[in-house]
Amino acid sequence: MSDPRNVAHNKKVKQEKEHHEPVSADAKAKKGRAGKTADVTDQSDAVASSAVPAAVAKVEQAPGELEKSMAVLSKLKEMEFHSRANIETLAGLTLTIEDELKQKDFSEPIGGLYSAQDQFHTKIAALIASYEVKCESLKPSA
Repeated sequence: MSDPRNVAHNKKVKQEKEHHEPVSADAKAKKGRAGKTADVTDQSDAVASSAVPAAVAKVEQAPGELEKSMAVLSKLKEMEFHSRANIETLAGLTLTIEDELKQKDFSEPIGGLYSAQDQFHTKIAALIASYEVKCESLKPSA
């Protein structure tokens, strides 16, 4: 099996390549003119034309921000799922330690872990709820 870190890295690289659009010939020509010695009007035109794409870029960044936010939300939900599984596992271990093995001296530390995991689960569920609201606000209105 491949390393999950490599898979995640490859996915990120692929997404970044998809988001970069090829530069048009017009943009390349303007870049070439700005690099050469030009008079003041050509330089001011280059500055003015570069200001407009910056404004458009801010508008276009919102979908990228939404996609990244949705990825974060997905990770948070995954953590919440594992948290729930940890709570169930700890509950099972508590029963095993207390009832079957009669090891009462270990029931208190397991109970502490259960309590800490339950607090984590409660906090991450609240975070997910508020982050979902944020993601909804990033979605473009139809």
